[in-house]
Amino acid sequence: MGFDAMTLYRMAHGLRMRGVPLLPAVLRKAIYYLHSSYIPEDAELGEGTQLGYGGIGVVIHKSAKVGRHVLISQQVTIGGRSGLEGAPVIGDYVRIGAGAKVLGNIHVGDFAVIGANAVVVKDVPAGAVVAGVPAKVIRQDADPLTTYQREMGLLPRRPAPKLTQVPRPPSQASSR
Repeated sequence: MGFDAMTLYRMAHGLRMRGVPLLPAVLRKAIYYLHSSYIPEDAELGEGTQLGYGGIGVVIHKSAKVGRHVLISQQVTIGGRSGLEGAPVIGDYVRIGAGAKVLGNIHVGDFAVIGANAVVVKDVPAGAVVAGVPAKVIRQDADPLTTYQREMGLLPRRPAPKLTQVPRPPSQASSR
């Protein structure tokens, strides 16, 4: 077991919950200096949550709540919004792409997928795939678990529509 950002966070959070003074703050600083990340011991990160590339560049608000088995890629910010109260609440089994920003007092539903570099400032429904700036829902299956399984490669992708006729380039079609 290495001393990646998640391991150091788990140690700091555990010590904080036991009322140990000073040492959690030292571990928070170690996370900052070793991984260029800010993951305070006050934040709640659920069981099985993982940080991509050891947590490089991850910033998490001290009041954020992250569910179980969430994948947080590198350079992700889960933070507040200037002038507004509150921090994000992330559901279980959420996948957050590299460079994404999840900002403000919002809720991300279970099994959601947030695309790389998306800026999420509104609630995300369970099972939705969001992308863009600002993030918009680009796909949502009726069953949130189906979306998650498809995005994680556990289900085949939707098949491409079958062509009934081979399209011809415009130059060939007009020369006949």
